[in-house]
Amino acid sequence: MIKFFLIVNKQGQTRLSKYYEHVDINKHTLLETEVVKRCLSRSNEQCSVIEYKDFKLIHQQYAALFIVVGVDDTETEMAIYEFIHNSVEVLDEYFSRVSELDKMFNLDKVHIILDEMVLNGRIVETNRERILAPLLILYVRKLKGSIFRTTWIYRKC
Repeated sequence: MIKFFLIVNKQGQTRLSKYYEHVDINKHTLLETEVVKRCLSRSNEQCSVIEYKDFKLIHQQYAALFIVVGVDDTETEMAIYEFIHNSVEVLDEYFSRVSELDKMFNLDKVHIILDEMVLNGRIVETNRERILAPLLILYVRKLKGSIFRTTWIYRKC
C-alpha cells in the first residue's frame, strides 16, 4: 500500500505531498524533512530503495524534481517504479513537460491526476486517457462557460 507521494525539488523543498494514511499534521514536516534528507543525500549510483522506519522509500529523479513514494512491505519496488514513471508521463503529457512551476501553479490539476491514479493507497488506474479524462471535461466546461458568457454579454448589448 502506498503511504505517501512527494514531489521535491533539489533544494529539498516539498512541492507536492499527498498522504494515503493518516499522519498527524505536526508530523508531516518532520517526516518530509527526514525522508527528503535521506533521498537527496544518495548518489545516482546508489539504489533508489531505502528502508525507513516501518516502510520503504522509493525515489526517482526527473530533471530538477525528485519523486518519493513511501510504501509498506506488501508493494513491490518494480510496480512502484512503474507507477512513478507512469505518473511522470501523464504529467508530462498534460503539461507538455514536467517542470517545478507547472506543479506549483496547477496543484489542483496534479491532485486530480493523482486521485485518478491512486485510491486509498492502491494503484487503480494506469491508462493515460482515462486518467486525463476528468481534466479534459473540466477544460471543455470552462470553454463552454466562457463562450456562453461572451454570447450572453453580446446579446445583452
